[in-house]
Amino acid sequence: MVILHRLKGAEFVLNADLIESIEANPDTVITLLNEKKYIVSEPVETVVEKVFQYKARIHSLPVANRPTKEG
Repeated sequence: MVILHRLKGAEFVLNADLIESIEANPDTVITLLNEKKYIVSEPVETVVEKVFQYKARIHSLPVANRPTKEG
């Protein structure tokens, strides 16, 4: 999940796993897999960086109760 801002400044949280595309038009438009679109105040580069950071955090979390080779 990434925190973004609508053009009027309202903050919202977007599920980064649902992003299909991000484009500058000139405003940043995020299209989700379900074709829903969000226009945000952050530039494309910032959204991409937030998604990268989110993915890095997710992949670096320890996995609880991971089974071992012994059991």
